Amino acid sequence: MINTIIFDFGDVFLDLHKERAIENFNRLGLTGPNEELQELNRKFEVGAVTEEQFLEGFLKFMPNASIDEIRDAWNSVIGEIPDHRLEFLQMLCGKYRLFLLTNTDSIHIAHFENTAGYSISRDFYKCFEKVYYSYELGMRKPDPKVFEYLIRKHELSPKRTLFIDDRADNTEAAASLGMNVWTLKPGIEDVVELFDRKIIVQNDRTRYLQDD
Repeated sequence: MINTIIFDFGDVFLDLHKERAIENFNRLGLTGPNEELQELNRKFEVGAVTEEQFLEGFLKFMPNASIDEIRDAWNSVIGEIPDHRLEFLQMLCGKYRLFLLTNTDSIHIAHFENTAGYSISRDFYKCFEKVYYSYELGMRKPDPKVFEYLIRKHELSPKRTLFIDDRADNTEAAASLGMNVWTLKPGIEDVVELFDRKIIVQNDRTRYLQDD
């Protein structure tokens, strides 16, 4: 039987507005995919560059933008946690060991906490035994070392652990270590439907949530 659930954050609990962020960056002069900025983002998500270095990295491609404009555009992807998801999470407390594992950065987390407010962020965080941010861990999904670290540190049984994420590469990495996984499809599925689905996928087979 599943006794532990590890959740992703963005597009699982927190709504993300990716198109809005793209539009805001386009208005500042950034066009098309940018491999250099994508690599800079990966470094920022594991704490390898500072906030200042990250934001200034955009100036090369948007010389007329200010640092504040870049920060605002970066944060415009961050939405809210709908009440029904927070209530669902609170319902799980005490029934399962709960962890949050997210690829993120210090700018986004600070913005979420400021906009959500103390009460909401406190109520959200206290549901988890431990919250893991990639920029603090120095590792990011889908590196299997991230999952191995959680398994060792918290003495988790992979076969009794469910990992929920919206990216297939992340769930595939978790499944390779024996975890049960659900690759949630944002806009089509909602995390609150977990018990309606009844099944999770592990290594191309199905298991019921209450199976031993």
